[in-house]
Amino acid sequence: MSDLPTHVTIREVALRDGLQIETPIPLSAKLELLAAIAATGVREVEATAFVSPSKVPALADAPELAAALHDYPDIEFSALVASPNGVHRAVAAGFRSVEYVVSAADGHSRANVGRSSAEASAQIADIVAIARDAGVRVEVIISTAWDCPFDGPTPPQRVLDVVDAACTHGADRIAIADTIGTATPGRVTELVNLVRPHIGARPLGAHFHDTRGAGLASAWAAVSAGVSRLDSSVGGLGGCPFAPGASGNIATEDLVYLLRDSGIGVDLDLAATIEAARVARTVVGHDLPSALLRAGDRLR
Repeated sequence: MSDLPTHVTIREVALRDGLQIETPIPLSAKLELLAAIAATGVREVEATAFVSPSKVPALADAPELAAALHDYPDIEFSALVASPNGVHRAVAAGFRSVEYVVSAADGHSRANVGRSSAEASAQIADIVAIARDAGVRVEVIISTAWDCPFDGPTPPQRVLDVVDAACTHGADRIAIADTIGTATPGRVTELVNLVRPHIGARPLGAHFHDTRGAGLASAWAAVSAGVSRLDSSVGGLGGCPFAPGASGNIATEDLVYLLRDSGIGVDLDLAATIEAARVARTVVGHDLPSALLRAGDRLR
């Protein structure tokens, strides 16, 4: 276990991962949520995805949303892509950072993008080349890093194979993702310790779901093992449409509360983050799983 970091970067993913399984909401509602998220002080936001509108209709308005992002020059916005064409579209829309997701498990990879894990990994070279020519940063996220809803437990070597491909082809950042919320602290520590020697000086991020109630504990284990970047979603909004049983990202406000009270710096104001969760609840029209949304901060 490493010494705890003094600061953890939180990337807000409600606008992409949070909304992707929801019934599509109007662009005006997304802009309302974006304004609330920006008011938290967050420095990084995953704004949308350039993927097939027929597969993810909730994100079909990606170019229109991108046009509004210039109103927030202090935030680094990124977009998820699933193919070289997606990178071209993201670059054309003005994004300077993209995430390319590769599932470490074949079952989820085929359900998600119609390719095996190896076939998806083979596209990393093209993704990076297109992005680099445009001066755009690439993060490779390895999904189903612990378990797959179709294939069961993911052998760690499959994760390392994707990590090595990403690093060989020049990805700027690496992240590992618990797509279906099955990770537990001990398993998180083990995988982080295996991945870190493979990535050199690249930042390592992690993405957890709270499907089985261990999301925050897993995030804490990741931070304790040296992870300096975490994804989260206001209200705990979100899930994977291609992973049966996946639900709720860890809630941003719950994560901010945990890190703040543990002496770890974050860029987000907790009261503003809880307010953003309220806005998220309003725009999607149903309750969200966030604990802080129900109970509030201990500091009044």
